[in-house]
Amino acid sequence: MDIDLPFPLADTATRQETVQIAHSRSRDPDMAAQDLASCLLHPWLGGVLFFCSAEYDLEALGLALEQHFGGVRLCGCTTAGEITDEGYGRGGVTAIGFDHRDFALDYAVIDDLDDFSLLAAQQLSDRLLDQCRQVGIAPIKGHTFALTLLDGLSASEERVLATLNAALGSIPHFGGSAGDDNRLAGTHVYGNGRFRTGAAVVVMINTVLDFEVFTTHHLRPLDDKLVVTAADREHRRVIELNAETAAEEYARLVGCRVEELDDETFARHPLAVRLHDHAYVRSIQRVNEDLSLSFYCAVENGIVLTAMHAAPILDDLRDTLDDIVARLGPPRVVIGCDCFLRRLEIEADGLSTEASQLLRDYRVVGFNTYGEQCNGMHLNQTFTGVVIGQSRRGG
Repeated sequence: MDIDLPFPLADTATRQETVQIAHSRSRDPDMAAQDLASCLLHPWLGGVLFFCSAEYDLEALGLALEQHFGGVRLCGCTTAGEITDEGYGRGGVTAIGFDHRDFALDYAVIDDLDDFSLLAAQQLSDRLLDQCRQVGIAPIKGHTFALTLLDGLSASEERVLATLNAALGSIPHFGGSAGDDNRLAGTHVYGNGRFRTGAAVVVMINTVLDFEVFTTHHLRPLDDKLVVTAADREHRRVIELNAETAAEEYARLVGCRVEELDDETFARHPLAVRLHDHAYVRSIQRVNEDLSLSFYCAVENGIVLTAMHAAPILDDLRDTLDDIVARLGPPRVVIGCDCFLRRLEIEADGLSTEASQLLRDYRVVGFNTYGEQCNGMHLNQTFTGVVIGQSRRGG
Protein backbone atom coordinates (compact mmCIF):
# COMPACT_ATOMS: atom_id res chain seq x y z
CA MET A 1 0.00 0.00 0.00
CA ASP A 2 1.39 3.42 -0.99
CA ILE A 3 1.39 6.12 1.67
CA ASP A 4 1.84 9.81 0.90
CA LEU A 5 4.60 11.06 3.17
CA PRO A 6 4.69 14.59 4.58
CA PHE A 7 8.42 14.75 3.81
CA PRO A 8 10.89 13.56 1.16
CA LEU A 9 13.06 10.57 1.97
CA ALA A 10 16.41 11.75 3.30
CA ASP A 11 19.61 10.64 1.65
CA THR A 12 20.62 7.31 3.21
CA ALA A 13 24.34 8.02 3.22
CA THR A 14 23.84 11.31 5.04
CA ARG A 15 21.58 9.68 7.60
CA GLN A 16 24.07 6.89 8.26
CA GLU A 17 26.76 9.35 9.25
CA THR A 18 25.07 9.76 12.62
CA VAL A 19 22.38 7.05 13.11
CA GLN A 20 22.65 3.54 11.71
CA ILE A 21 20.08 0.77 11.87
CA ALA A 22 20.51 -2.98 11.52
CA HIS A 23 18.63 -6.20 12.18
CA SER A 24 19.20 -9.91 11.96
CA ARG A 25 16.78 -12.80 11.54
CA SER A 26 19.46 -15.38 12.33
CA ARG A 27 18.57 -17.58 15.31
CA ASP A 28 22.24 -18.35 15.89
CA PRO A 29 23.55 -15.87 18.51
CA ASP A 30 27.00 -15.51 16.96
CA MET A 31 25.64 -15.01 13.46
CA ALA A 32 23.10 -12.48 14.71
CA ALA A 33 25.83 -10.50 16.49
CA GLN A 34 28.01 -10.64 13.36
CA ASP A 35 25.12 -9.36 11.24
CA LEU A 36 24.65 -6.35 13.51
CA ALA A 37 28.36 -5.58 13.79
CA SER A 38 28.88 -5.74 10.03
CA CYS A 39 26.29 -2.99 9.57
CA LEU A 40 26.93 -0.81 12.61
CA LEU A 41 30.66 -0.84 13.33
CA HIS A 42 32.53 2.24 12.14
CA PRO A 43 35.24 4.50 13.63
CA TRP A 44 32.77 6.93 15.22
CA LEU A 45 30.37 4.43 16.79
CA GLY A 46 29.64 5.62 20.33
CA GLY A 47 26.96 3.21 21.52
CA VAL A 48 24.41 0.59 20.45
CA LEU A 49 20.84 0.10 21.64
CA PHE A 50 19.29 -3.28 20.74
CA PHE A 51 16.05 -5.20 21.15
CA CYS A 52 15.96 -8.99 20.81
CA SER A 53 13.66 -11.96 20.98
CA ALA A 54 13.64 -13.83 24.29
CA GLU A 55 13.88 -17.07 22.30
CA TYR A 56 17.64 -16.63 21.88
CA ASP A 57 20.15 -18.32 24.13
CA LEU A 58 20.59 -15.01 25.92
CA GLU A 59 23.88 -15.81 27.60
CA ALA A 60 25.38 -16.79 24.25
CA LEU A 61 23.94 -13.70 22.55
CA GLY A 62 25.38 -11.39 25.20
CA LEU A 63 28.84 -12.93 24.86
CA ALA A 64 28.68 -12.71 21.06
CA LEU A 65 27.62 -9.07 21.09
CA GLU A 66 30.42 -8.10 23.45
CA GLN A 67 32.93 -10.00 21.31
CA HIS A 68 31.88 -8.55 17.96
CA PHE A 69 31.41 -4.97 19.17
CA GLY A 70 34.72 -4.91 21.06
CA GLY A 71 34.09 -2.52 23.93
CA VAL A 72 31.37 -0.34 22.39
CA ARG A 73 28.63 0.52 24.94
CA LEU A 74 25.78 -1.99 24.49
CA CYS A 75 22.39 -1.96 26.19
CA GLY A 76 18.97 -3.33 25.39
CA CYS A 77 16.21 -5.74 26.37
CA THR A 78 14.10 -8.69 25.29
CA THR A 79 10.86 -8.09 23.44
CA ALA A 80 7.34 -9.20 22.64
CA GLY A 81 8.23 -8.53 18.99
CA GLU A 82 10.73 -6.28 17.25
CA ILE A 83 10.34 -3.19 15.07
CA THR A 84 13.06 -3.32 12.43
CA ASP A 85 13.96 -1.15 9.46
CA GLU A 86 11.57 -3.43 7.51
CA GLY A 87 8.65 -3.00 9.93
CA TYR A 88 7.34 -5.58 12.38
CA GLY A 89 9.61 -8.56 13.01
CA ARG A 90 9.63 -11.50 15.37
CA GLY A 91 12.27 -13.92 16.60
CA GLY A 92 15.26 -11.74 15.69
CA VAL A 93 17.23 -8.75 16.92
CA THR A 94 17.22 -5.10 15.83
CA ALA A 95 19.67 -2.38 16.80
CA ILE A 96 20.51 1.31 16.50
CA GLY A 97 24.06 2.64 16.38
CA PHE A 98 24.78 6.20 17.55
CA ASP A 99 27.65 8.27 16.15
CA HIS A 100 29.67 9.93 18.93
CA ARG A 101 30.06 13.07 16.80
CA ASP A 102 26.37 13.85 17.31
CA PHE A 103 25.50 11.83 20.42
CA ALA A 104 26.89 11.44 23.91
CA LEU A 105 25.42 8.21 25.28
CA ASP A 106 25.89 6.49 28.61
CA TYR A 107 23.78 4.15 30.71
CA ALA A 108 23.46 2.72 34.20
CA VAL A 109 21.96 -0.52 35.51
CA ILE A 110 19.54 -0.64 38.44
CA ASP A 111 19.98 -4.13 39.90
CA ASP A 112 17.65 -3.82 42.89
CA LEU A 113 14.34 -2.30 41.86
CA ASP A 114 12.75 -2.81 45.27
CA ASP A 115 15.30 -0.61 47.05
CA PHE A 116 15.69 2.10 44.41
CA SER A 117 15.61 5.26 46.50
CA LEU A 118 15.45 8.93 45.57
CA LEU A 119 19.07 9.31 46.68
CA ALA A 120 20.12 6.43 44.42
CA ALA A 121 18.11 7.94 41.54
CA GLN A 122 19.77 11.33 42.03
CA GLN A 123 23.24 9.80 42.12
CA LEU A 124 22.51 7.76 39.00
CA SER A 125 21.16 10.79 37.14
CA ASP A 126 24.07 13.02 38.20
CA ARG A 127 26.61 10.41 37.15
CA LEU A 128 25.10 10.00 33.68
CA LEU A 129 24.73 13.73 33.15
CA ASP A 130 28.34 14.30 34.20
CA GLN A 131 29.45 11.80 31.58
CA CYS A 132 27.46 13.69 28.94
CA ARG A 133 28.96 17.02 30.03
CA GLN A 134 32.47 15.64 29.79
CA VAL A 135 31.92 14.63 26.16
CA GLY A 136 30.81 18.17 25.38
CA ILE A 137 28.45 17.45 22.49
CA ALA A 138 25.81 19.98 23.55
CA PRO A 139 24.48 21.74 26.67
CA ILE A 140 22.39 19.49 28.90
CA LYS A 141 19.23 21.63 29.00
CA GLY A 142 17.04 21.12 25.97
CA HIS A 143 19.48 18.67 24.37
CA THR A 144 19.10 15.60 26.58
CA PHE A 145 16.57 12.81 27.02
CA ALA A 146 16.54 9.54 28.93
CA LEU A 147 15.37 6.07 27.91
CA THR A 148 14.33 3.48 30.50
CA LEU A 149 14.11 -0.27 29.94
CA LEU A 150 12.61 -2.32 32.79
CA ASP A 151 11.97 -5.97 33.50
CA GLY A 152 8.39 -6.28 32.25
CA LEU A 153 7.37 -8.84 34.89
CA SER A 154 8.87 -7.06 37.90
CA ALA A 155 5.71 -5.08 38.79
CA SER A 156 8.08 -2.28 39.80
CA GLU A 157 7.55 0.27 37.03
CA GLU A 158 5.37 2.77 38.91
CA ARG A 159 7.68 3.05 41.91
CA VAL A 160 10.92 3.17 39.90
CA LEU A 161 9.59 5.65 37.33
CA ALA A 162 8.18 8.04 39.93
CA THR A 163 11.50 8.01 41.77
CA LEU A 164 13.54 8.47 38.62
CA ASN A 165 11.24 11.23 37.37
CA ALA A 166 11.86 13.24 40.53
CA ALA A 167 15.62 12.97 39.97
CA LEU A 168 15.54 13.78 36.25
CA GLY A 169 13.56 16.98 36.74
CA SER A 170 12.96 18.67 33.38
CA ILE A 171 14.77 16.03 31.30
CA PRO A 172 12.15 14.22 29.19
CA HIS A 173 12.21 10.47 29.31
CA PHE A 174 10.39 7.50 27.85
CA GLY A 175 10.83 3.76 27.61
CA GLY A 176 9.31 0.32 27.64
CA SER A 177 8.99 -2.81 29.71
CA ALA A 178 10.85 -5.82 28.35
CA GLY A 179 8.80 -8.68 26.90
CA ASP A 180 9.27 -12.37 26.24
CA ASP A 181 7.32 -13.12 23.06
CA ASN A 182 4.00 -13.15 24.97
CA ARG A 183 4.97 -16.10 27.20
CA LEU A 184 4.93 -14.09 30.48
CA ALA A 185 7.66 -16.36 31.83
CA GLY A 186 10.85 -14.28 32.01
CA THR A 187 11.85 -10.84 30.70
CA HIS A 188 15.37 -9.42 30.62
CA VAL A 189 17.27 -6.17 30.27
CA TYR A 190 20.89 -6.01 29.13
CA GLY A 191 23.69 -3.89 30.54
CA ASN A 192 27.24 -4.20 31.82
CA GLY A 193 27.85 -7.27 29.68
CA ARG A 194 24.93 -9.52 30.57
CA PHE A 195 21.18 -10.07 30.54
CA ARG A 196 19.46 -9.78 33.91
CA THR A 197 16.00 -9.99 35.49
CA GLY A 198 14.52 -7.84 38.26
CA ALA A 199 16.53 -4.93 36.87
CA ALA A 200 16.37 -1.80 34.74
CA VAL A 201 18.65 0.12 32.40
CA VAL A 202 18.61 3.92 32.27
CA VAL A 203 20.15 5.39 29.11
CA MET A 204 21.05 9.08 28.97
CA ILE A 205 21.40 10.61 25.49
CA ASN A 206 22.71 14.11 24.81
CA THR A 207 22.61 15.31 21.21
CA VAL A 208 22.96 18.29 18.90
CA LEU A 209 20.03 16.96 16.87
CA ASP A 210 16.44 18.07 17.34
CA PHE A 211 14.20 15.54 19.08
CA GLU A 212 10.76 15.22 20.63
CA VAL A 213 9.50 12.64 23.13
CA PHE A 214 5.85 11.66 22.60
CA THR A 215 3.12 9.22 23.54
CA THR A 216 -0.16 8.44 21.81
CA HIS A 217 -2.99 5.93 21.80
CA HIS A 218 -6.08 5.33 19.67
CA LEU A 219 -8.54 4.59 22.49
CA ARG A 220 -11.62 6.68 23.25
CA PRO A 221 -13.86 6.53 26.36
CA LEU A 222 -17.29 4.93 26.58
CA ASP A 223 -19.94 5.55 29.23
CA ASP A 224 -19.51 2.20 31.01
CA LYS A 225 -17.68 2.27 34.36
CA LEU A 226 -16.26 -0.42 36.62
CA VAL A 227 -15.27 0.28 40.22
CA VAL A 228 -12.47 -1.76 41.76
CA THR A 229 -14.05 -2.99 44.99
CA ALA A 230 -11.33 -5.48 45.98
CA ALA A 231 -7.71 -5.54 44.84
CA ASP A 232 -4.27 -6.89 45.68
CA ARG A 233 -2.25 -3.77 44.93
CA GLU A 234 1.16 -5.36 45.40
CA HIS A 235 0.51 -7.98 42.72
CA ARG A 236 -1.59 -5.74 40.41
CA ARG A 237 -4.55 -8.06 40.80
CA VAL A 238 -8.22 -7.04 40.81
CA ILE A 239 -10.41 -9.45 42.75
CA GLU A 240 -13.77 -7.69 42.44
CA LEU A 241 -15.30 -5.17 40.05
CA ASN A 242 -18.59 -3.55 41.08
CA ALA A 243 -18.63 -5.98 44.04
CA GLU A 244 -18.74 -8.93 41.61
CA THR A 245 -16.06 -11.44 40.67
CA ALA A 246 -13.69 -9.46 38.46
CA ALA A 247 -13.48 -11.76 35.42
CA GLU A 248 -17.23 -12.37 35.38
CA GLU A 249 -18.04 -8.66 35.59
CA TYR A 250 -15.53 -7.77 32.87
CA ALA A 251 -16.85 -10.57 30.62
CA ARG A 252 -20.39 -9.23 31.13
CA LEU A 253 -19.21 -5.77 30.10
CA VAL A 254 -17.59 -6.95 26.85
CA GLY A 255 -20.31 -9.46 26.04
CA CYS A 256 -18.54 -12.80 26.17
CA ARG A 257 -18.07 -15.81 28.44
CA VAL A 258 -15.24 -15.89 30.96
CA GLU A 259 -13.59 -18.81 29.17
CA GLU A 260 -13.46 -16.70 25.98
CA LEU A 261 -11.35 -13.97 27.57
CA ASP A 262 -7.93 -13.81 25.90
CA ASP A 263 -5.27 -11.33 24.78
CA GLU A 264 -7.27 -10.24 21.75
CA THR A 265 -10.31 -9.52 23.92
CA PHE A 266 -8.17 -7.50 26.34
CA ALA A 267 -6.68 -5.56 23.40
CA ARG A 268 -10.05 -4.72 21.91
CA HIS A 269 -11.81 -3.89 25.18
CA PRO A 270 -9.34 -2.01 27.39
CA LEU A 271 -10.06 -0.19 30.62
CA ALA A 272 -8.61 3.15 31.65
CA VAL A 273 -8.27 5.51 34.58
CA ARG A 274 -9.41 9.00 33.60
CA LEU A 275 -7.67 12.03 35.10
CA HIS A 276 -9.00 15.37 33.91
CA ASP A 277 -9.13 15.06 30.10
CA HIS A 278 -6.59 12.24 29.86
CA ALA A 279 -7.16 8.49 29.86
CA TYR A 280 -4.44 6.19 31.19
CA VAL A 281 -5.03 2.63 30.03
CA ARG A 282 -4.80 -0.23 32.50
CA SER A 283 -4.42 -3.34 30.35
CA ILE A 284 -5.42 -6.78 31.59
CA GLN A 285 -2.67 -9.38 31.57
CA ARG A 286 -4.59 -12.57 32.31
CA VAL A 287 -7.50 -14.27 34.07
CA ASN A 288 -6.39 -16.16 37.18
CA GLU A 289 -7.80 -19.46 38.46
CA ASP A 290 -9.85 -17.67 41.11
CA LEU A 291 -11.34 -15.44 38.35
CA SER A 292 -9.42 -12.40 39.50
CA LEU A 293 -7.73 -10.29 36.81
CA SER A 294 -4.01 -9.48 36.71
CA PHE A 295 -3.06 -6.14 35.15
CA TYR A 296 0.11 -4.76 33.54
CA CYS A 297 -0.23 -1.47 35.46
CA ALA A 298 -0.96 -0.51 39.06
CA VAL A 299 -4.51 -0.99 40.36
CA GLU A 300 -5.98 -0.39 43.80
CA ASN A 301 -9.25 -0.33 45.71
CA GLY A 302 -11.65 2.43 44.82
CA ILE A 303 -10.37 3.43 41.41
CA VAL A 304 -12.93 3.82 38.64
CA LEU A 305 -12.11 2.11 35.37
CA THR A 306 -13.71 3.47 32.22
CA ALA A 307 -14.43 1.17 29.28
CA MET A 308 -12.67 2.28 26.09
CA HIS A 309 -13.21 1.66 22.40
CA ALA A 310 -10.71 1.78 19.57
CA ALA A 311 -10.45 4.45 16.90
CA PRO A 312 -8.43 3.60 13.75
CA ILE A 313 -5.07 2.61 15.17
CA LEU A 314 -2.81 3.50 12.25
CA ASP A 315 -4.52 6.83 11.59
CA ASP A 316 -3.76 7.92 15.13
CA LEU A 317 -0.08 6.99 14.88
CA ARG A 318 0.30 8.58 11.45
CA ASP A 319 -1.33 11.82 12.60
CA THR A 320 0.91 11.98 15.67
CA LEU A 321 4.08 11.46 13.67
CA ASP A 322 2.96 13.88 10.96
CA ASP A 323 2.49 16.57 13.59
CA ILE A 324 6.00 16.08 15.00
CA VAL A 325 7.60 15.86 11.56
CA ALA A 326 6.01 19.19 10.67
CA ARG A 327 8.07 20.70 13.49
CA LEU A 328 11.31 18.70 13.25
CA GLY A 329 11.53 17.75 9.60
CA PRO A 330 12.28 14.24 8.29
CA PRO A 331 13.29 11.88 11.11
CA ARG A 332 16.68 10.24 11.18
CA VAL A 333 15.09 7.62 13.39
CA VAL A 334 12.07 7.16 15.65
CA ILE A 335 12.80 4.95 18.65
CA GLY A 336 9.43 3.34 19.37
CA CYS A 337 7.98 1.43 22.31
CA ASP A 338 4.78 -0.15 21.00
CA CYS A 339 2.52 -2.13 23.33
CA PHE A 340 2.24 -5.76 22.27
CA LEU A 341 -1.56 -5.52 22.62
CA ARG A 342 -1.58 -2.92 19.85
CA ARG A 343 0.29 -5.36 17.64
CA LEU A 344 -2.20 -8.12 18.46
CA GLU A 345 -5.03 -5.81 17.41
CA ILE A 346 -3.23 -4.89 14.18
CA GLU A 347 -2.59 -8.54 13.35
CA ALA A 348 -6.17 -9.56 14.14
CA ASP A 349 -7.47 -6.82 11.82
CA GLY A 350 -5.19 -7.84 8.96
CA LEU A 351 -3.25 -4.57 9.07
CA SER A 352 0.27 -5.95 9.55
CA THR A 353 1.48 -5.09 6.04
CA GLU A 354 0.11 -1.55 6.22
CA ALA A 355 1.52 -1.09 9.73
CA SER A 356 4.98 -2.25 8.68
CA GLN A 357 4.90 0.16 5.75
CA LEU A 358 3.99 3.02 8.06
CA LEU A 359 6.80 2.10 10.47
CA ARG A 360 9.30 1.92 7.59
CA ASP A 361 8.21 5.24 6.14
CA TYR A 362 8.76 7.05 9.42
CA ARG A 363 11.98 5.14 10.16
CA VAL A 364 10.69 3.58 13.37
CA VAL A 365 12.94 1.09 15.18
CA GLY A 366 12.15 -0.40 18.56
CA PHE A 367 10.11 -3.15 20.16
CA ASN A 368 6.74 -4.40 21.34
CA THR A 369 6.51 -3.96 25.09
CA TYR A 370 4.71 -5.18 28.19
CA GLY A 371 4.17 -1.54 29.19
CA GLU A 372 5.32 1.90 28.14
CA GLN A 373 6.82 4.78 30.09
CA CYS A 374 6.64 8.52 29.57
CA ASN A 375 7.89 11.21 31.95
CA GLY A 376 7.34 9.18 35.09
CA MET A 377 4.06 7.54 34.03
CA HIS A 378 3.65 3.81 33.45
CA LEU A 379 1.26 3.30 30.52
CA ASN A 380 -0.42 0.51 28.58
CA GLN A 381 -1.62 0.19 24.98
CA THR A 382 0.27 3.25 23.80
CA PHE A 383 2.89 3.98 21.21
CA THR A 384 5.58 5.94 23.04
CA GLY A 385 8.95 7.08 21.81
CA VAL A 386 11.24 9.82 20.55
CA VAL A 387 11.54 11.34 17.10
CA ILE A 388 15.15 12.36 16.33
CA GLY A 389 15.24 14.91 13.55
CA GLN A 390 17.70 15.99 10.89
CA SER A 391 18.84 19.41 12.04
CA ARG A 392 21.71 20.11 14.42
CA ARG A 393 20.78 22.52 17.17
CA GLY A 394 22.71 25.70 17.01
CA GLY A 395 24.38 24.48 13.83
